[in-house]
Amino acid sequence: MQADRSQRLAQLARARHEQTLQRARDALAAIVADGESVTVAGLAAKAGVSRSWLYTQPELRDQIEQLRHSRNEGSPAVTSTSASAESLRHRLELAHQHIARLRSENRQLSEALARAHGQLRADKLTS
Repeated sequence: MQADRSQRLAQLARARHEQTLQRARDALAAIVADGESVTVAGLAAKAGVSRSWLYTQPELRDQIEQLRHSRNEGSPAVTSTSASAESLRHRLELAHQHIARLRSENRQLSEALARAHGQLRADKLTS
């Protein structure tokens, strides 16, 4: 029964994340449509999310930077949802870094588990 609960919790967390992401996308589109200045703080306030959460969302960060850049050049804002090649490369690099951290953490946890199992075996032999 625990496995079912954890799967359901994970599913709910993913759904909540997607809803929050969509709310931020909608808020960004509203900011652009209103001709407001695009900032992380402004988007966070309008979407009802934290700035730190926005910084963990590569897609939104890329769109914010793209909109800032296009506004600085005096050209109309780009609201396309397709990512640029540079954006995709950046996201891929972040993903590789994250995978490397997870592998390192996994290796450390596996070693700790092996030590714990060894200690349990040793304790049983001495008992």
